[in-house]
Amino acid sequence: MNLGPELLLIILCGLIILSYFFSILSKYIKIPSVLLLLFAGIGLRAIAQANNFNIAIPAQVVDGLGVVGLVMIVLEAGLDLELSKDKASLIRNSFFAGLVILIFSAALLTAILYYWLHGDVLRCIVYSLPLSIMSSSIVLPSIHHLTKSKKEFLVYEASFSDIIGILLFNYFTGRELFTLQSIGSFSLNIVLAFILSLVVSFFLFWVMAKTKMNIKFFLVFAILIVIYEGGKMLDLPSLLVILVFGLMINNWEKIPFRKATRLFSHNEVVNIRQFMHSITAESSFLVRTFFFVLFGFSMNLNFIHNPDVVLVGSLIVLALFLVRFFYLRFFFKTKLFPEVFLIPRGLVTIVLFYKIPASMQLSSFDDDILFFIVLATGIIMSIGMIFYKKGNDEIIEEPQFAEQKNIL
Repeated sequence: MNLGPELLLIILCGLIILSYFFSILSKYIKIPSVLLLLFAGIGLRAIAQANNFNIAIPAQVVDGLGVVGLVMIVLEAGLDLELSKDKASLIRNSFFAGLVILIFSAALLTAILYYWLHGDVLRCIVYSLPLSIMSSSIVLPSIHHLTKSKKEFLVYEASFSDIIGILLFNYFTGRELFTLQSIGSFSLNIVLAFILSLVVSFFLFWVMAKTKMNIKFFLVFAILIVIYEGGKMLDLPSLLVILVFGLMINNWEKIPFRKATRLFSHNEVVNIRQFMHSITAESSFLVRTFFFVLFGFSMNLNFIHNPDVVLVGSLIVLALFLVRFFYLRFFFKTKLFPEVFLIPRGLVTIVLFYKIPASMQLSSFDDDILFFIVLATGIIMSIGMIFYKKGNDEIIEEPQFAEQKNIL
């Protein structure tokens, strides 16, 4: 039985309404809304199968949504990062938290995949990197009830984890590795991408400030997508362009080139910033809704009965938790709750898995392991959020995030 266009339209609009309801509900039950969307997708699959509905979702649709979501995540990260001298310690601590936790997680996961799946080391590294990236698409909408210092730390850490993980993934899926030429080429590409970022970002900022048309965000967003895809063809880390564009909008007054900043009035800058925050949040909400529902719809819960999937998936989740626990507990030398539970894997992990080249895929890796990890890490995060209570009598050493001077 096939779905008619009328019923399909009702379902799509119903999903948006349901997602909005989940966003409100998550504030009270402290379960991430994207996890609720995953379960909604799983439920829709069960309903479709029970009613013999034939719903074929082309892989290109999921992949396209993933690319749009990836660009949205990086842009949103740039718009959330505020650069200032008084935040230098916070930025440094969160950067090294994102970097060190990602590297040690990837190393431990590589060992697990190498031992259990018997793949070569390089392919295991390529698979471990997406699994080591904290999902900002899950973390950022879920930390509204935390204290300000905790929220700031997690926003920076999740953003750095996304950017560093994506850059490392692009490097390890390249043609040549661990040669002076490949490392030099990769470094040069980053420098070129950064210079291009400044030029393109200034141009896009000018477009948004000076155009008289009301329709301008999706023009800018379309240009960003073209730049991202074009940069991939030229082996440039084009996500840097998107990140720098977001950073430039959110930190325009701090740019040292006064001649450039004087081209735009304060009101123009403020209006662009407010507009970008608003429209990016709305668009990210829409992309997250359909992506996670479709991902949940594609899940087959039969993996629960597969002991190999449960064993390997559990080992990976345990490794992710232990690395985060030991880093935060012994590096920061304080008991951090609920930060240790925030190990969700989501949109970036899924998108990068879809982008693993055929030549580097592990035939022994069961995709159900990915499903298991996304669900398990989301549930662990939910448990941490449910039991976290912000109160005056709670002992939380939050100055560790903002004021600690002896970290690196």
